[in-house]
Amino acid sequence: MSVFPAVSPGSAVSPGSAASVPTQADLLAFVRHTAADAELIASLPLDPEGRTWVRLEGPGGSEAWLIGWPPGSGTGWHDHAESVGAFLTASGELKEHSLAARLPSDGWKTLELSEGVDRERRLTAGEGRAFGRHHVHEVLNESTEHHAISVHAYYPPLPQIRRYSRSGPILRLEHVERPEDWQ
Repeated sequence: MSVFPAVSPGSAVSPGSAASVPTQADLLAFVRHTAADAELIASLPLDPEGRTWVRLEGPGGSEAWLIGWPPGSGTGWHDHAESVGAFLTASGELKEHSLAARLPSDGWKTLELSEGVDRERRLTAGEGRAFGRHHVHEVLNESTEHHAISVHAYYPPLPQIRRYSRSGPILRLEHVERPEDWQ
C-alpha cells in the first residue's frame, strides 16, 4: 500500500501558511500545531482495513497530510527523495524504524548496510520528529486494537517516494512512485 494512495477522501484544510520556504523546524511546528486541533483530528474518517488520509495545506507551499493508521498498518521502507519533512503522532502510538546513514540518491539497486545504522523510536501522542532529505524509514502502528492518527508535512512537495525492501542488512530499491501515483 502506498504511503499516500491515489485518491484522498475529504477536502483540503488550511491551518495557515508561511511567507518563506519552510525549514524542518517550521514543518515540525506546523505538525505540532495541527495535531493539537482536536476537532480536525476527530474529523478524520477511520477505516478498520486501511489507512485513511486528508490532504492539508501546509506552510509556505509545503505538502501536508492527516493520516489514520488502523491496527497493524505500516508504510514499508521508503524515503521522500529531496524533500525535508516532519511528522507527529496526534493520537495513539507509532513506531519508526530509520537508518542513520545517508544513502546514495541514484545509481544503485542493492546496498549492504553497515552494522549500527538502525534506529528505532516510539512516538506517542504529542511526539514527533523532523528529518532531512533522503531520510529512509518505515512507520508502523503496532497496536492490535487501536488506531493512530498523525500529521505529516514535506517541503518541497513530494517529487517522488522511493520504495525499498529489506532483508537483514540488504536494502533493495524496488520502485519509485511519483505524485500522480498517490494524488
